[in-house]
Amino acid sequence: MTAMNDPARTLVTLLQLGRRARSADSTEQLAFVLVNETLQLLDYRQAGLWLSGGLGRVAAVSGVPDPEPTAPYVQWLGHVFRRQLKQDSATQIQPLQPSDLDATLATDWASWLPAHALWLPLRAKEQTLGVLLLARDTPWGEPELALARELQDVYAHALATHTRQRQRLRLWQGIRHTKWLWLAVAAVCAFPVRLSVLAPAEVVPREPFLVRAPLDGVIDTFSVRPNQAVARGDALFNLDTTVLRSQHALARQAYQTAQEEFRQTAQLAVTDDKGKLDMALRRGQLAEKSVELDYSARQLERVQVKAERHGVAVFTDINDWLGKAVVLGEKILLIADPKQVELRIDLPAGDIIRIEAGAEVELYPNASPVFSYSARVQSLSYQAETTASGVLAYRVKAELHSDNLPRIGLMGTAKITGDRVPLIYYLLRKPLTAARQWVGW
Repeated sequence: MTAMNDPARTLVTLLQLGRRARSADSTEQLAFVLVNETLQLLDYRQAGLWLSGGLGRVAAVSGVPDPEPTAPYVQWLGHVFRRQLKQDSATQIQPLQPSDLDATLATDWASWLPAHALWLPLRAKEQTLGVLLLARDTPWGEPELALARELQDVYAHALATHTRQRQRLRLWQGIRHTKWLWLAVAAVCAFPVRLSVLAPAEVVPREPFLVRAPLDGVIDTFSVRPNQAVARGDALFNLDTTVLRSQHALARQAYQTAQEEFRQTAQLAVTDDKGKLDMALRRGQLAEKSVELDYSARQLERVQVKAERHGVAVFTDINDWLGKAVVLGEKILLIADPKQVELRIDLPAGDIIRIEAGAEVELYPNASPVFSYSARVQSLSYQAETTASGVLAYRVKAELHSDNLPRIGLMGTAKITGDRVPLIYYLLRKPLTAARQWVGW
């Protein structure tokens, strides 16, 4: 909701945004203000910020605190910024639509952005310091463009201040030092350190028993709670028996009818040769109805699911299942041994290092900042997959080595230790990776 309909509120909002931008302590904080808090003045659905320093990069996108450079959306947005910056009109505020791009970028527009975007270059002293891109579903009106021009000057001034600070820092770092200082720096850069990465991790059961739905139906009752200890033979949950009881009653009635028909045919067969032929047919029908009655009885017995081993019941919440229709074989819960656990690590594809079986792992639980658990890598997935949080990651399994094992479901941060590398490589690994992706060598 913007302040466009109230001139006084619009002016106050513009002044507040200017104050927030100029008081930002860092470029990252300023970028966050530009892509998120501009919504107070201009109505949009998505925003992205491009900073022109160095090779240029997508510094921020709305709704994400720290954009992943390897994410498909961020890479596509970077191509759009680079393409538009080569145009003669890149220095002017202008609406931007898919038709303004080349065919390759325009084809993917609908997958990432709404139909109408606003190109907002941030310039100071005839130099483009960055570009703010705002996108929404409706066209941009002239009153909003006028507000955007005022906001452009405020943001450009704030961005220029941070740019000058970075330039002074680079100048200070570029001062010549003595040859002994350079030798010391070289020695420090060559100092061997262990390469390591951090990734989210969770304690999961090892070789759990999977409890599935025994047949199609609706879950009626649950007899266990999450993380409750169960023994072999304990009831876990029941399926609704309304339909099955009706089927069983019909099968019983059909069996009784077939039984009576067979009895009558058997009596006639004593005096009638034709009755002997009918008796064989009735006997077959009676056997068929007996099988159907037995099958429906066994189905009724399967509606109550019991534990087939000792352990704890692992599932989220009873209310997620009560009244839910399930199909044959659908996963309902796990029965796990609390003493048989392992560590599951989702290692982002952009942070992957050389990891071998037996590599050291330290788990730092979120709930226990002063404790850690040791583990060793068992396996690494062959292919990266998208996690529930939308991150492309490799699945790493690690075996915990501790007498006091963590509980199932405990989450934290895992530190995976790799080979020894020079300190300079440890520090520049990610920048070199980004440069290689950009240049392509």
